[in-house]
Amino acid sequence: MLYAFIPGPRGLMRLEQETSISPGAELAKALWIDLYRPLDSQIAAVSALGIEVPTLADMEEIEISNRLYREEGADVMTVVLPGITPDGAQIAGPVSFILTEQRLVTVRHHAPRSFETFPERADRSAAGCKSSERIFLGLLEEIIARQADLLEAAGRALDKVSARVLSGKGLDSHQLQQALEEVGRQGELVGRVKLALLTLERALSFFDQTLAASAQGKELKPIAKSQMRDIGSLAVHGDFLSNRVQLSVDATLGMISLAQNATVRIVSVVAALFMPPTMIASVYGMNFQFMPELDWLWGYPMALGLMVASAVGTWAVFKWKNWL
Repeated sequence: MLYAFIPGPRGLMRLEQETSISPGAELAKALWIDLYRPLDSQIAAVSALGIEVPTLADMEEIEISNRLYREEGADVMTVVLPGITPDGAQIAGPVSFILTEQRLVTVRHHAPRSFETFPERADRSAAGCKSSERIFLGLLEEIIARQADLLEAAGRALDKVSARVLSGKGLDSHQLQQALEEVGRQGELVGRVKLALLTLERALSFFDQTLAASAQGKELKPIAKSQMRDIGSLAVHGDFLSNRVQLSVDATLGMISLAQNATVRIVSVVAALFMPPTMIASVYGMNFQFMPELDWLWGYPMALGLMVASAVGTWAVFKWKNWL
């Protein structure tokens, strides 16, 4: 899909869908063109404005030279952001920002939430939304705020899991497995956010270098520096949450190990209780010819009594040793 935006009375106003997908004069007025899983016709409409749209394969390139570069007057910056695929899966996917003096073009194949919330709040960003560079910084501000929200949500989820696991209520194995799965999900989320912060910092550093030649460079440079400081603070928070994830995993695995040890201990005690009776039964089950108890009237009750007494005696010893 193709979404085209121009400054409106409040935030950014989206052009009509029929107009925005056509390579006419109306699309050329747009300050921000957002391509989401674009069709060939939509790519052609943007290409008609002199902007080369990278393919998904180009966006997934690992080399920095393929993610941050200048081409024909356009700065191309690719970052990796958490988002949702059309089938609802949570992933970290590439998003490309193509910045020219006339407009900002974004290309994405998944749906980071910031792209949905930014248009209505664009005029409330520190940079505003009166130029392509200001829209770029405003969108990055929204993205950075979203990463902060994700980290805070992960922290709250880890708090709940830790409180449940360490509550001393004796969770069963199913509950502990659920806790471990939740910790794993939060660990994956924190990892995706940390990757996003790393790529955002690189993109901002690249953009900061280009501001020297910009007419608005003096005004926008402090905003870019402030965003880089925010990213640095969030990176520290992400490292802290990564350590918490590891501690939560260790605590949950420890509780699972204790639960398994308790089960093994019960099985071992039960097996030990039956060992003396089994030995007595084995002795009197040998059927040798000269065994005086075989002809004794009270031989069978005596053997049963010995087996019961040996089991009870073993249980009493274990109880006395606090092994039960």
